[in-house]
Amino acid sequence: MALGSALGVACLAAVLTIPSILAVHDARTAARETRTGEGGSFVHLERKDPYGVQPLRRVFVARTTSGLAPVAPGVDRLPEAGEAVVSPRLRDILSANPKATGLVPGRVTGTIGPKGLGSPDDLYAYIGTTPTALPDAIPLGGFGRAHSSQRIIESSTLDILRFTLGCIVLLPLVIFLSVCARLSGESRARRLAALRLVGLSFRDTLRVNAGESLVATFVGAVLGVVGYLGINEVMARVGLPGLHWYPADGRPEASTVAVCLLGCPALAWVVGLFSARRAALSPISVRRTGERKPPRKYGTLLLIPGIGVIGGYCVLSVMGRDPSGGSASSVLVPGAVLLTGAGLVFGLAPITAWLARRLAGVAKSLPVALAMRRTEVDPGSSLRVATGLVLLLFGASLTQGVLVELDQVSRRTAPLQEYNISLSELEPAQRQALAKVPGVRTELVSYGSWSSPSESYVPGTDLVVATCAQLTDYTQRVSGCVDGKIMQLRDDRTTFEYDPKPGERYPFEVAGGRKVVFTVPRERVDVHPYDVSVFDSGTLLVPPALVPPNLVDSAGTLTLVSDADPATIRSVLDGVGAIAPTASVEPVGIVIDALAQLTVIRSLLVVGMVLGLVIGVAAFVVSVADRAMERRGQVTALALLGARAGTLRVVQVVQVVLPLVVGLGAAIVTGWLAESSYLITGGGAVHWDWEGLPWLFACALAVLLAAALASVPMVRRHIDPEHIRRD
Repeated sequence: MALGSALGVACLAAVLTIPSILAVHDARTAARETRTGEGGSFVHLERKDPYGVQPLRRVFVARTTSGLAPVAPGVDRLPEAGEAVVSPRLRDILSANPKATGLVPGRVTGTIGPKGLGSPDDLYAYIGTTPTALPDAIPLGGFGRAHSSQRIIESSTLDILRFTLGCIVLLPLVIFLSVCARLSGESRARRLAALRLVGLSFRDTLRVNAGESLVATFVGAVLGVVGYLGINEVMARVGLPGLHWYPADGRPEASTVAVCLLGCPALAWVVGLFSARRAALSPISVRRTGERKPPRKYGTLLLIPGIGVIGGYCVLSVMGRDPSGGSASSVLVPGAVLLTGAGLVFGLAPITAWLARRLAGVAKSLPVALAMRRTEVDPGSSLRVATGLVLLLFGASLTQGVLVELDQVSRRTAPLQEYNISLSELEPAQRQALAKVPGVRTELVSYGSWSSPSESYVPGTDLVVATCAQLTDYTQRVSGCVDGKIMQLRDDRTTFEYDPKPGERYPFEVAGGRKVVFTVPRERVDVHPYDVSVFDSGTLLVPPALVPPNLVDSAGTLTLVSDADPATIRSVLDGVGAIAPTASVEPVGIVIDALAQLTVIRSLLVVGMVLGLVIGVAAFVVSVADRAMERRGQVTALALLGARAGTLRVVQVVQVVLPLVVGLGAAIVTGWLAESSYLITGGGAVHWDWEGLPWLFACALAVLLAAALASVPMVRRHIDPEHIRRD
């Protein structure tokens, strides 16, 4: 009981501390945000660029008067012209990569303290310069805002994360702590029954059991909090992918400690009062191992509204109707998920008992018949074994849906991803190296037409250097492309305010200030590009052999193309950041903040799944071990009657596997329906996660195999008559 409580409380503290870690991060980023105000002594200009997959934020400041300067959190003073103050992580990057010094012009005079950083891996810098170098600068009034615009996770997404973690961690945790308390009480049932028979009152018997559970749980809760504190100190220094925090951020607040040290013992007290009721009400049946009451069937009723709601959304989607949006879905779907999860817990015992009774009536095998009759009489013992793992698989289905939905929101729906880099920011060697970055499928070069600086607006056009084969490979549809000719791309789905007409002439700048003129041809290529692309409608497609060799780089853009899965995008951005750290990279159609947010959410959900797995396995181990202790008398009696050890082991395995098969099968079906209803109401393009279904079946088979193997050693060959002496 104490060890189980320690494990459960440690997991509970971890889950409850995650929101506080995120809140502290957002509070520090809000405190460093700049405020605009007249009459100050500084002006400022903010820039945000991707460095690999991380956002790099730079605040350029310039002194205009000799007045009192505002002080940013984490620094002693703002840098003067030619100075820079950077975060420790950015300082390490500048030291390890001299090419990156162009990102932070000036001499690094200090580092930003923890009060001015959201996390230890922040890339942040205050760079001092002159007012003339900042023509678009804004007066700096001070630092600090009520709400951060640099949240690590958006508020709406954070609510989804809390709900998902509650399903995959907190629900199994409550079941696990209840199992520990109930098993602890059942192990004392014979002693409590003896106390009741010698004159202890009904209420005092319940209080004895609840008091013992309370003390054991409190000791375990203290051990769990201490254990979590140690784990936090280690994990804060190691971090998670996309998420790092200071050790102080992860230390539990007073409310979290109160929930752990008071809430868990209170739960044990309540469960202890109920787990000893049988020994207090009917001590003779406990001492003489009387027959148990059949499980109540009311729990299965919770499945009806739960499956009804999530199944209804799935039916609407199959019928071609879109039920996404609206406030009703945001209430109905989470409520249906909770009802379905509760129905799996409370409905598993009566369903298992009913199925065992039917199988026992047709079974021809002695081990199967024994296992089914025992499961029919006492399905609750098998329920304790299966519940944690069933809820874990149900939560895994929901987690898959959350990741699929967030993946749709945070990136383009196209299968290809483009990255634009100005040619003027690249050296020839860097350009060659970028083409070899892992994940890059091809590189394309485009140029914009020249316009006179004296004219406010002159219509222009772009040309892209590519072949028909490249155009075909990296667009949805191409028709009418001819190699060796200059042609114009035309997308009939798009209407532009200005569409270059055949015969119009556009100048492009070449080296030496000269111009070369391209005429818009009559030949057009019917093309459907992926979203925003270098192959936009109206662009001129110029074969490489017809491009002047000396077009100026200032008007040119290098476009890299890769697959659009998040892992490839991160790999390409990391590769570009390592080769050209000072170049400004534009990942077309995505936002680096969204990609970083998806990485953080994936990490937290993986942590939740690991915690849920630990809880589920712990509940399984505790329950199986307790059932082996509970069945010692039955095993001894059967052995004395002549049952072989192999028969008893088969009985043990079947008793464990049957409720798991029922529970895991129900978890896969209901979990997939819950995931689909979440995707349908989310409004994304993906409604059915067929790719995740094989993983659920594989996990279920692995759980069944592990459960069967773990059940075999629980039946011992040694026969101890002491186990049945009292009977």
